[in-house]
Amino acid sequence: MRNHARILLAGLALSAVPAAAFAQNAPCGGDFSAWRDAMVAEARAAGVGNAGLNALSSARIDPEVLKRDRAQGVFTLDFATFARRLISQNRMDVGRSKLKQYASTFQKARSEYGVAPEVITAFWGLETDFGGYQGDFNTLNSIATLAHDCRRPELFRPQLISLARLIDLGVVPRDITGAWAGEIGQVQVLPDDYLTKGRDGDGDGQIKLKTSSPDAIMTAANFLQSLGWRANEPWLIEVKVPAEMEWYDTGLHESLPVSEWKARGVTPRSGSLPDSAESHLLIPMGRKGPAFIAYPNFKVFLEWNQSLTYVLTAAYFATRLGGAPIFDEGNPEPGLNQTQMKALQRGLTADGFDVGEIDGILGAGTRDAVREEQRRLGMPADAWPTVKLLNAL
Repeated sequence: MRNHARILLAGLALSAVPAAAFAQNAPCGGDFSAWRDAMVAEARAAGVGNAGLNALSSARIDPEVLKRDRAQGVFTLDFATFARRLISQNRMDVGRSKLKQYASTFQKARSEYGVAPEVITAFWGLETDFGGYQGDFNTLNSIATLAHDCRRPELFRPQLISLARLIDLGVVPRDITGAWAGEIGQVQVLPDDYLTKGRDGDGDGQIKLKTSSPDAIMTAANFLQSLGWRANEPWLIEVKVPAEMEWYDTGLHESLPVSEWKARGVTPRSGSLPDSAESHLLIPMGRKGPAFIAYPNFKVFLEWNQSLTYVLTAAYFATRLGGAPIFDEGNPEPGLNQTQMKALQRGLTADGFDVGEIDGILGAGTRDAVREEQRRLGMPADAWPTVKLLNAL
Protein backbone atom coordinates (compact mmCIF):
# COMPACT_ATOMS: atom_id res chain seq x y z
CA MET A 1 0.00 0.00 0.00
CA ARG A 2 1.27 3.45 -0.86
CA ASN A 3 2.56 5.61 1.95
CA HIS A 4 0.15 8.47 1.28
CA ALA A 5 -2.75 6.11 1.84
CA ARG A 6 -1.77 6.17 5.52
CA ILE A 7 -3.84 9.37 5.78
CA LEU A 8 -6.94 7.25 5.41
CA LEU A 9 -5.64 4.69 7.83
CA ALA A 10 -5.25 7.36 10.46
CA GLY A 11 -8.99 7.98 10.07
CA LEU A 12 -8.77 11.29 8.19
CA ALA A 13 -10.49 12.35 4.99
CA LEU A 14 -8.33 11.83 1.94
CA SER A 15 -9.20 14.89 -0.04
CA ALA A 16 -9.42 18.56 0.70
CA VAL A 17 -12.07 18.98 -1.99
CA PRO A 18 -15.20 16.80 -1.63
CA ALA A 19 -16.05 14.65 -4.62
CA ALA A 20 -19.53 16.17 -4.64
CA ALA A 21 -17.96 19.48 -5.65
CA PHE A 22 -17.11 17.85 -8.95
CA ALA A 23 -19.01 15.36 -11.11
CA GLN A 24 -21.47 18.03 -12.22
CA ASN A 25 -20.53 18.65 -15.83
CA ALA A 26 -21.22 15.28 -17.45
CA PRO A 27 -24.94 15.04 -18.28
CA CYS A 28 -26.61 11.71 -17.59
CA GLY A 29 -27.53 9.35 -20.40
CA GLY A 30 -26.27 9.80 -23.93
CA ASP A 31 -23.09 8.34 -25.36
CA PHE A 32 -21.33 6.44 -22.58
CA SER A 33 -17.80 6.90 -23.92
CA ALA A 34 -18.17 10.67 -24.08
CA TRP A 35 -19.75 10.72 -20.64
CA ARG A 36 -16.93 8.58 -19.23
CA ASP A 37 -14.30 10.91 -20.71
CA ALA A 38 -16.00 13.84 -19.00
CA MET A 39 -16.01 11.94 -15.71
CA VAL A 40 -12.30 11.21 -16.07
CA ALA A 41 -11.67 14.93 -16.56
CA GLU A 42 -13.69 15.74 -13.44
CA ALA A 43 -11.87 13.09 -11.44
CA ARG A 44 -8.55 14.58 -12.55
CA ALA A 45 -9.76 18.01 -11.46
CA ALA A 46 -10.69 16.49 -8.10
CA GLY A 47 -7.08 15.39 -7.63
CA VAL A 48 -7.34 11.70 -8.54
CA GLY A 49 -4.03 10.31 -9.83
CA ASN A 50 -3.21 8.17 -12.84
CA ALA A 51 -4.02 4.78 -11.31
CA GLY A 52 -7.54 5.91 -10.47
CA LEU A 53 -8.01 7.70 -13.78
CA ASN A 54 -6.87 4.65 -15.75
CA ALA A 55 -9.31 2.47 -13.84
CA LEU A 56 -12.13 4.93 -14.45
CA SER A 57 -11.30 4.96 -18.16
CA SER A 58 -11.98 1.21 -18.29
CA ALA A 59 -15.48 1.40 -16.75
CA ARG A 60 -18.36 0.03 -18.76
CA ILE A 61 -22.13 -0.32 -18.55
CA ASP A 62 -23.47 -3.40 -16.76
CA PRO A 63 -27.03 -4.12 -17.96
CA GLU A 64 -27.66 -6.43 -15.01
CA VAL A 65 -27.19 -3.49 -12.64
CA LEU A 66 -29.94 -1.55 -14.39
CA LYS A 67 -32.15 -4.61 -14.28
CA ARG A 68 -31.65 -4.95 -10.52
CA ASP A 69 -32.23 -1.25 -10.01
CA ARG A 70 -35.58 -1.43 -11.75
CA ALA A 71 -36.87 -4.58 -10.06
CA GLN A 72 -36.46 -4.50 -6.28
CA GLY A 73 -39.38 -6.84 -5.77
CA VAL A 74 -38.43 -7.85 -2.22
CA PHE A 75 -39.66 -4.49 -0.95
CA THR A 76 -43.21 -5.33 -2.05
CA LEU A 77 -43.48 -7.71 0.92
CA ASP A 78 -45.27 -6.62 4.06
CA PHE A 79 -43.25 -6.12 7.23
CA ALA A 80 -44.15 -9.42 8.92
CA THR A 81 -43.33 -11.51 5.86
CA PHE A 82 -40.15 -9.57 5.15
CA ALA A 83 -38.89 -9.69 8.74
CA ARG A 84 -39.56 -13.37 9.24
CA ARG A 85 -37.90 -14.20 5.95
CA LEU A 86 -34.76 -12.26 6.80
CA ILE A 87 -34.46 -13.02 10.51
CA SER A 88 -34.05 -16.78 10.51
CA GLN A 89 -33.06 -18.77 13.57
CA ASN A 90 -29.69 -19.42 11.98
CA ARG A 91 -29.11 -15.69 11.49
CA MET A 92 -30.06 -15.10 15.11
CA ASP A 93 -27.65 -17.80 16.29
CA VAL A 94 -24.77 -16.55 14.17
CA GLY A 95 -25.43 -12.98 15.26
CA ARG A 96 -25.23 -13.93 18.91
CA SER A 97 -22.05 -15.87 18.21
CA LYS A 98 -20.48 -12.84 16.50
CA LEU A 99 -21.36 -10.64 19.46
CA LYS A 100 -19.34 -12.98 21.67
CA GLN A 101 -16.50 -13.55 19.18
CA TYR A 102 -15.84 -9.84 18.69
CA ALA A 103 -16.88 -8.66 22.13
CA SER A 104 -13.73 -6.59 22.64
CA THR A 105 -14.12 -4.84 19.28
CA PHE A 106 -17.78 -4.13 19.97
CA GLN A 107 -16.87 -2.72 23.36
CA LYS A 108 -14.29 -0.45 21.71
CA ALA A 109 -16.90 0.65 19.16
CA ARG A 110 -19.39 1.43 21.93
CA SER A 111 -16.75 3.32 23.91
CA GLU A 112 -15.60 5.46 20.97
CA TYR A 113 -18.86 5.95 19.07
CA GLY A 114 -21.66 5.08 21.49
CA VAL A 115 -23.32 2.58 19.16
CA ALA A 116 -24.88 -0.56 20.65
CA PRO A 117 -23.20 -3.82 19.48
CA GLU A 118 -26.50 -5.43 18.49
CA VAL A 119 -27.29 -2.55 16.14
CA ILE A 120 -24.03 -3.03 14.24
CA THR A 121 -24.56 -6.78 14.24
CA ALA A 122 -28.07 -6.45 12.81
CA PHE A 123 -26.83 -4.45 9.83
CA TRP A 124 -23.87 -6.78 9.42
CA GLY A 125 -26.16 -9.80 9.32
CA LEU A 126 -28.79 -8.34 7.00
CA GLU A 127 -26.35 -6.73 4.59
CA THR A 128 -23.97 -9.63 3.96
CA ASP A 129 -24.76 -12.52 6.32
CA PHE A 130 -21.82 -11.42 8.46
CA GLY A 131 -19.51 -11.17 5.48
CA GLY A 132 -20.57 -14.46 3.93
CA TYR A 133 -21.92 -12.89 0.76
CA GLN A 134 -20.77 -9.41 -0.19
CA GLY A 135 -21.82 -9.37 -3.85
CA ASP A 136 -19.93 -10.28 -6.99
CA PHE A 137 -20.63 -7.22 -9.14
CA ASN A 138 -17.66 -5.25 -10.45
CA THR A 139 -17.98 -2.16 -8.26
CA LEU A 140 -16.45 0.23 -10.80
CA ASN A 141 -18.89 -0.87 -13.49
CA SER A 142 -21.84 -0.84 -11.10
CA ILE A 143 -21.29 2.73 -9.96
CA ALA A 144 -20.43 3.96 -13.46
CA THR A 145 -23.67 2.40 -14.73
CA LEU A 146 -25.78 4.07 -12.04
CA ALA A 147 -23.93 7.38 -12.36
CA HIS A 148 -24.53 7.43 -16.14
CA ASP A 149 -28.18 6.45 -15.72
CA CYS A 150 -30.57 9.37 -15.23
CA ARG A 151 -32.48 7.92 -12.30
CA ARG A 152 -30.11 8.94 -9.45
CA PRO A 153 -26.96 10.46 -10.99
CA GLU A 154 -26.53 13.00 -8.21
CA LEU A 155 -25.96 10.14 -5.76
CA PHE A 156 -23.62 7.98 -7.80
CA ARG A 157 -21.41 10.46 -9.66
CA PRO A 158 -19.58 11.57 -6.50
CA GLN A 159 -19.27 7.90 -5.53
CA LEU A 160 -17.54 7.17 -8.82
CA ILE A 161 -14.87 9.78 -8.10
CA SER A 162 -14.45 8.49 -4.55
CA LEU A 163 -13.98 4.97 -5.86
CA ALA A 164 -11.37 6.21 -8.34
CA ARG A 165 -9.60 7.85 -5.40
CA LEU A 166 -9.67 4.63 -3.36
CA ILE A 167 -8.18 2.76 -6.30
CA ASP A 168 -5.56 5.43 -6.88
CA LEU A 169 -4.42 5.25 -3.26
CA GLY A 170 -4.18 1.49 -3.37
CA VAL A 171 -6.81 1.04 -0.67
CA VAL A 172 -8.92 -1.21 -2.93
CA PRO A 173 -8.03 -2.98 -6.20
CA ARG A 174 -9.47 -1.73 -9.46
CA ASP A 175 -11.40 -4.99 -9.87
CA ILE A 176 -13.01 -4.86 -6.43
CA THR A 177 -16.45 -6.45 -6.26
CA GLY A 178 -19.51 -5.79 -4.15
CA ALA A 179 -23.26 -5.24 -4.28
CA TRP A 180 -25.01 -4.28 -7.51
CA ALA A 181 -25.57 -0.73 -6.20
CA GLY A 182 -21.87 -0.16 -5.50
CA GLU A 183 -21.65 -0.92 -1.78
CA ILE A 184 -18.42 -2.53 -0.59
CA GLY A 185 -17.49 -4.82 2.26
CA GLN A 186 -19.07 -6.69 5.13
CA VAL A 187 -21.29 -3.80 6.16
CA GLN A 188 -21.83 -2.52 2.60
CA VAL A 189 -20.69 1.09 2.49
CA LEU A 190 -20.40 3.29 -0.57
CA PRO A 191 -16.94 4.49 -1.64
CA ASP A 192 -17.26 7.97 -0.16
CA ASP A 193 -18.10 6.48 3.23
CA TYR A 194 -15.19 4.07 2.86
CA LEU A 195 -12.97 7.10 2.38
CA THR A 196 -14.27 9.24 5.19
CA LYS A 197 -15.64 6.76 7.75
CA GLY A 198 -13.30 3.78 7.29
CA ARG A 199 -11.53 2.71 10.47
CA ASP A 200 -8.78 0.22 11.28
CA GLY A 201 -10.31 -2.11 13.85
CA ASP A 202 -7.67 -4.84 13.99
CA GLY A 203 -4.61 -2.59 14.22
CA ASP A 204 -2.82 -3.82 11.11
CA GLY A 205 -2.50 -0.35 9.61
CA GLN A 206 -5.00 -1.04 6.83
CA ILE A 207 -8.73 -0.72 6.34
CA LYS A 208 -10.00 -3.90 4.72
CA LEU A 209 -13.76 -3.80 4.83
CA LYS A 210 -14.13 -6.98 2.77
CA THR A 211 -11.88 -9.23 4.84
CA SER A 212 -11.53 -7.75 8.33
CA SER A 213 -14.55 -8.01 10.62
CA PRO A 214 -13.04 -5.65 13.23
CA ASP A 215 -12.47 -3.05 10.52
CA ALA A 216 -16.09 -3.47 9.39
CA ILE A 217 -17.42 -3.17 12.95
CA MET A 218 -15.49 -0.01 13.75
CA THR A 219 -16.36 1.55 10.39
CA ALA A 220 -20.06 0.81 10.88
CA ALA A 221 -19.95 2.37 14.35
CA ASN A 222 -18.23 5.49 13.04
CA PHE A 223 -20.71 5.72 10.19
CA LEU A 224 -23.74 5.36 12.45
CA GLN A 225 -22.42 7.97 14.86
CA SER A 226 -21.88 10.37 11.95
CA LEU A 227 -25.56 9.96 11.10
CA GLY A 228 -26.54 11.16 14.56
CA TRP A 229 -26.61 8.07 16.78
CA ARG A 230 -27.32 8.92 20.42
CA ALA A 231 -25.31 6.87 22.89
CA ASN A 232 -27.15 4.85 25.54
CA GLU A 233 -30.59 5.56 24.11
CA PRO A 234 -33.15 3.06 22.75
CA TRP A 235 -34.13 2.88 19.10
CA LEU A 236 -37.24 0.65 18.94
CA ILE A 237 -39.57 -1.02 21.46
CA GLU A 238 -42.55 -3.21 20.62
CA VAL A 239 -45.83 -2.03 22.12
CA LYS A 240 -49.49 -2.90 22.41
CA VAL A 241 -52.08 -0.42 21.18
CA PRO A 242 -55.74 0.03 22.17
CA ALA A 243 -58.52 -1.06 19.84
CA GLU A 244 -59.45 2.56 19.17
CA MET A 245 -57.33 5.70 19.09
CA GLU A 246 -56.40 8.56 16.76
CA TRP A 247 -54.59 6.56 14.09
CA TYR A 248 -53.81 9.57 11.94
CA ASP A 249 -51.01 10.53 14.33
CA THR A 250 -49.17 7.24 13.82
CA GLY A 251 -46.26 6.92 11.42
CA LEU A 252 -43.11 8.90 10.77
CA HIS A 253 -44.96 12.08 9.83
CA GLU A 254 -45.98 12.80 13.42
CA SER A 255 -43.74 12.91 16.50
CA LEU A 256 -45.14 12.95 20.04
CA PRO A 257 -43.65 12.49 23.51
CA VAL A 258 -43.73 8.93 24.78
CA SER A 259 -45.86 10.22 27.66
CA GLU A 260 -48.55 11.20 25.16
CA TRP A 261 -48.62 7.71 23.61
CA LYS A 262 -48.91 6.25 27.09
CA ALA A 263 -51.80 8.59 27.83
CA ARG A 264 -53.53 7.27 24.72
CA GLY A 265 -53.27 3.70 25.97
CA VAL A 266 -50.03 2.50 24.38
CA THR A 267 -48.13 0.07 26.62
CA PRO A 268 -44.88 -1.92 26.22
CA ARG A 269 -45.37 -5.52 25.22
CA SER A 270 -42.55 -6.44 27.62
CA GLY A 271 -40.24 -4.47 29.87
CA SER A 272 -40.55 -0.71 30.13
CA LEU A 273 -41.13 2.21 27.79
CA PRO A 274 -38.52 4.91 28.52
CA ASP A 275 -39.64 8.50 28.26
CA SER A 276 -38.57 10.67 25.34
CA ALA A 277 -39.73 14.05 24.14
CA GLU A 278 -39.74 12.74 20.58
CA SER A 279 -41.10 9.40 19.37
CA HIS A 280 -43.20 7.80 16.65
CA LEU A 281 -45.80 5.08 16.87
CA LEU A 282 -45.19 2.74 13.92
CA ILE A 283 -47.89 0.34 12.76
CA PRO A 284 -46.45 -0.98 9.49
CA MET A 285 -49.42 -3.27 8.79
CA GLY A 286 -52.15 -1.07 10.17
CA ARG A 287 -53.84 -0.73 13.52
CA LYS A 288 -54.41 -4.49 13.92
CA GLY A 289 -50.82 -5.54 13.17
CA PRO A 290 -47.45 -5.24 14.93
CA ALA A 291 -46.77 -1.93 16.71
CA PHE A 292 -43.57 -0.23 17.82
CA ILE A 293 -42.45 2.99 19.46
CA ALA A 294 -39.53 4.41 17.48
CA TYR A 295 -37.09 6.68 19.32
CA PRO A 296 -34.82 9.36 17.80
CA ASN A 297 -32.13 6.77 17.06
CA PHE A 298 -34.53 5.13 14.62
CA LYS A 299 -33.91 8.02 12.24
CA VAL A 300 -30.33 6.79 11.91
CA PHE A 301 -31.62 3.52 10.49
CA LEU A 302 -33.54 5.53 7.90
CA GLU A 303 -30.34 7.33 6.93
CA TRP A 304 -28.72 3.96 6.24
CA ASN A 305 -31.63 2.78 4.08
CA GLN A 306 -34.84 4.62 3.18
CA SER A 307 -37.15 1.59 2.98
CA LEU A 308 -39.31 1.57 6.11
CA THR A 309 -39.84 -2.18 5.82
CA TYR A 310 -36.09 -2.82 5.68
CA VAL A 311 -35.05 -0.44 8.45
CA LEU A 312 -37.86 -1.55 10.73
CA THR A 313 -36.67 -5.12 10.19
CA ALA A 314 -33.08 -4.11 10.95
CA ALA A 315 -34.09 -2.21 14.08
CA TYR A 316 -36.30 -5.07 15.24
CA PHE A 317 -33.50 -7.58 14.54
CA ALA A 318 -31.22 -5.52 16.78
CA THR A 319 -33.80 -5.65 19.59
CA ARG A 320 -34.02 -9.43 19.21
CA LEU A 321 -30.25 -9.71 19.49
CA GLY A 322 -30.60 -7.66 22.66
CA GLY A 323 -33.11 -10.12 24.14
CA ALA A 324 -36.53 -8.89 22.96
CA PRO A 325 -39.18 -11.52 22.11
CA ILE A 326 -40.50 -12.31 18.64
CA PHE A 327 -43.02 -9.64 17.65
CA ASP A 328 -46.74 -10.23 17.89
CA GLU A 329 -48.10 -10.22 14.35
CA GLY A 330 -51.62 -9.52 15.55
CA ASN A 331 -54.49 -9.93 13.09
CA PRO A 332 -53.95 -7.29 10.39
CA GLU A 333 -56.41 -6.78 7.59
CA PRO A 334 -55.21 -8.37 4.32
CA GLY A 335 -53.04 -6.00 2.33
CA LEU A 336 -52.74 -5.51 -1.42
CA ASN A 337 -50.70 -7.52 -3.88
CA GLN A 338 -48.34 -5.70 -6.23
CA THR A 339 -50.89 -5.39 -9.03
CA GLN A 340 -53.48 -3.98 -6.64
CA MET A 341 -50.92 -1.64 -5.12
CA LYS A 342 -50.07 -0.25 -8.55
CA ALA A 343 -53.77 0.31 -9.20
CA LEU A 344 -54.04 2.11 -5.88
CA GLN A 345 -51.02 4.28 -6.70
CA ARG A 346 -52.52 5.22 -10.05
CA GLY A 347 -55.75 6.19 -8.30
CA LEU A 348 -53.92 8.25 -5.72
CA THR A 349 -51.90 9.95 -8.43
CA ALA A 350 -55.10 10.77 -10.31
CA ASP A 351 -56.39 12.35 -7.10
CA GLY A 352 -53.40 14.66 -7.02
CA PHE A 353 -51.06 12.85 -4.63
CA ASP A 354 -47.35 12.47 -5.33
CA VAL A 355 -46.61 8.81 -4.65
CA GLY A 356 -43.50 8.71 -6.80
CA GLU A 357 -43.02 5.86 -9.24
CA ILE A 358 -45.93 3.49 -9.84
CA ASP A 359 -43.98 0.48 -8.60
CA GLY A 360 -46.32 -1.47 -6.34
CA ILE A 361 -44.17 -0.69 -3.29
CA LEU A 362 -45.70 0.82 -0.16
CA GLY A 363 -43.21 3.65 0.18
CA ALA A 364 -43.41 6.83 2.24
CA GLY A 365 -45.31 8.81 -0.40
CA THR A 366 -47.91 6.08 -0.84
CA ARG A 367 -48.37 5.69 2.92
CA ASP A 368 -48.91 9.43 3.34
CA ALA A 369 -51.45 9.51 0.52
CA VAL A 370 -53.29 6.47 1.89
CA ARG A 371 -53.52 8.12 5.31
CA GLU A 372 -55.01 11.27 3.84
CA GLU A 373 -57.54 9.38 1.73
CA GLN A 374 -58.56 7.19 4.64
CA ARG A 375 -59.28 10.27 6.73
CA ARG A 376 -61.21 11.91 3.88
CA LEU A 377 -63.31 8.78 3.45
CA GLY A 378 -63.99 8.39 7.17
CA MET A 379 -61.87 5.25 7.53
CA PRO A 380 -59.32 4.60 10.30
CA ALA A 381 -56.31 6.57 9.02
CA ASP A 382 -53.60 4.01 9.78
CA ALA A 383 -51.86 4.25 6.36
CA TRP A 384 -52.41 0.54 5.66
CA PRO A 385 -53.96 0.09 2.18
CA THR A 386 -56.68 -2.51 1.84
CA VAL A 387 -59.06 -3.73 -0.84
CA LYS A 388 -61.77 -1.68 0.83
CA LEU A 389 -59.77 1.51 0.27
CA LEU A 390 -58.94 0.51 -3.30
CA ASN A 391 -62.60 -0.06 -4.06
CA ALA A 392 -63.55 3.23 -2.44
CA LEU A 393 -61.15 5.05 -4.75
